Amino acid sequence: MNRFLRAALVFSSSLKPHLGLAPFAAFSRGRGLSGFVGLQRGLGLRCWAEKTHTERKLVVIVCALSVALFICIMTLGLHYKESHPGMCLSEPCVSVASTVLGALDRSVDPCQDFYNFACGGWVRKNPLPEGKSRWGPFSNLWEHNMAIMRNLLENTSMTSLSKAEQKAQWYYQACMNEMKIEALGAKPLQDLINQTGGWGLKGPWEKDNFQEVLRTVSANFRTSPFFTVFVSTDSKSSNSNIIQVDQSGLGLPSREYYLNKTANEKYLKAYLNYLVELGMLLGGSEETSQKMMQEIIDFETALANITVPQDERRDEMKIYHKIQAKELATLAPAVDWMPFLSAVFAPVALNYSEPVVVYAKEYLQKVSELISNTNKSVLNNYMIMKVVRKMVSILDQRFQDAEQRFLEVMYGTKKSCTPRWKLCTSDTDSALGFALGALFVKATFSEDSKAFVSVEDMVSDIKWAFEDSLKTVSWMDPETKKAAKEKADAIYNMVGYPKFIMNPKELDKVFNDFDVVSDLYFQNVMKYYNFSARVTANQLRKVPNRDQWSMTPPTVNAYYNPTKNEMVLPAGILQAPFYNHAWPKAMNFGGIGVVMGHELTHAFDDQGREYDKDGNLRQWWLNSSVEAFKHQTQCMVEQYSNYSINKEPLNGKHTLGENIADNGGLRAAYKAYINWIEKNGEEATLPALGMTNHQLFFVGFAQVWCSVRTPESSHEGVITDPHSPSRFRVIGTISNSHEFSTHFGCKADSPMNPKRKCELW
Repeated sequence: MNRFLRAALVFSSSLKPHLGLAPFAAFSRGRGLSGFVGLQRGLGLRCWAEKTHTERKLVVIVCALSVALFICIMTLGLHYKESHPGMCLSEPCVSVASTVLGALDRSVDPCQDFYNFACGGWVRKNPLPEGKSRWGPFSNLWEHNMAIMRNLLENTSMTSLSKAEQKAQWYYQACMNEMKIEALGAKPLQDLINQTGGWGLKGPWEKDNFQEVLRTVSANFRTSPFFTVFVSTDSKSSNSNIIQVDQSGLGLPSREYYLNKTANEKYLKAYLNYLVELGMLLGGSEETSQKMMQEIIDFETALANITVPQDERRDEMKIYHKIQAKELATLAPAVDWMPFLSAVFAPVALNYSEPVVVYAKEYLQKVSELISNTNKSVLNNYMIMKVVRKMVSILDQRFQDAEQRFLEVMYGTKKSCTPRWKLCTSDTDSALGFALGALFVKATFSEDSKAFVSVEDMVSDIKWAFEDSLKTVSWMDPETKKAAKEKADAIYNMVGYPKFIMNPKELDKVFNDFDVVSDLYFQNVMKYYNFSARVTANQLRKVPNRDQWSMTPPTVNAYYNPTKNEMVLPAGILQAPFYNHAWPKAMNFGGIGVVMGHELTHAFDDQGREYDKDGNLRQWWLNSSVEAFKHQTQCMVEQYSNYSINKEPLNGKHTLGENIADNGGLRAAYKAYINWIEKNGEEATLPALGMTNHQLFFVGFAQVWCSVRTPESSHEGVITDPHSPSRFRVIGTISNSHEFSTHFGCKADSPMNPKRKCELW
């Protein structure tokens, strides 16, 4: 603020008590602004004609100066109000200010450790809940959404429900019928195993039925013993769906658990104990179960040895192989492919020329050899165990207790009794999520229908910001830059929920072939597997449905789909702490705005960038920009690989795509916020924080990622999760942000303001 403006504002403030009618009333009574009244007396009350030329001139000048001064004061007052709009004291503002303040740790210098500054208070006040391996705003909001869904599922007095919505309630009721589930015990699964051909749990098993069992467990029970087979959009021809084959088969979260036996000894031991307990619950002796389950783990270890690490599979151009179905027999002869595919995709008729995309060519060759060289009883026992593991959660309490003991070791969770309604609500969302989602949206957003419109406007703001930033990307050639803008323009936005769920007839049509009863949970799950198999098969060779969602409306998440070039924001995440229409824009842009920017940037991460604006996997960048991109991203690979959690280093290569999205998302959201301010003026600040709204933007972003987690869960995350741990999602991005350091006054070379900053988009 310059010297003249300071003086003017001081002067303006001294007049505040007299604004309105008071100055004019005082003038009429001969009182008020003393300078002007004194001049009046000096000139006398002679009429205008009697005044001298000099006196007339002086009066005109004084009047003109007075008018000019008044205009100046009013203008400066308005300018001050715009640039200092005051404080927001509405209920939502006071409430969110209290939440933000409570999460802060003011004793921490934000330039030294911004995560602890923003989240230290939250971490102190949020010990890990019993039964949880991690906890944060995402999980808290999901619990909130589940409570809403529970009420909707249990409210059987609701009228005008569609048939699909009724099925969701029946499915939930069957899951909650613990008396029936306990009475049946292990029998439903034992019958299933016997119908499939049995296994070596009670004695020697020497049947020659490998192909039949593989077909049954894959087609009827939706397991993926050695590899996974599914229908999805053809990456190189995005207007058609195609059969795809990829690697699969491990019982533990990652190959590292099997291969690094010393570091993961306690997990392997807990896994063996768990499998042995399942074997005994299904009728086997401890000795037989111990021997059989150890053989299964040894076989899974052999699978882990041939499984390709995820960080070596990030270049989809290299791992995409399109062949004809008949060529699978040459690639992996241990499997009788045509009968297998025909069973999995029944009732669709297949032929030998059916196109198939293979994403794990070398793996399939090696797994075929492994199958050929493994005892057939071990193969059978392994396939049946895949089914058993999948069915544990739908059996009686003994099975769930066994699983809980395993998870306590695996993820470090404290023993707890998770309420049955949570399991049943989550499972209903998995099976009939769009029917349940219709109920959820009507209950949650019926009085706030404008929320989705406001969010869609924000998406447009974020998209503009990203595209505008492309102008300053120095490493990309003009031709590729133009194509990148076209791709960003073409991104299809889906906000809230798919429109069909609000139409009862269309919703019922989707679930018409899914028969549900209210008292037989196990049978309902089996029917769901058959139903989902038919839905999958029905999509083969068809044009992908642009409005088909991969997440249900209550989900607290978002995603970007490269083959459809679409960004999806379910209704479940369009709530606090990510979004509230009554909050300052700084909070919304720092919350849901960064989420939007994150998903949009996925279109240009190391994998998404390989897909063009129509969702086709092809080379659409000039080679020079491809090489420049790889050079720029190497900075992030090195940056995040230098972080560690519990002395375990992160894999910057494995997390590269998510790190690119985090950094690009923050930058786009902040730029969009600045653009909003330029159009609308500065907004009121929140009380008690002592923060500018620019600082609030970064704090709001960071507090979305406040979290607590067990060491075991952190270990699993480092190995398997393509996202960096929450702490590094915050400090990794803000340490690359010039704007952050400017608004928090961070000195050069301070931990949050390093000289070397990784910049991409």
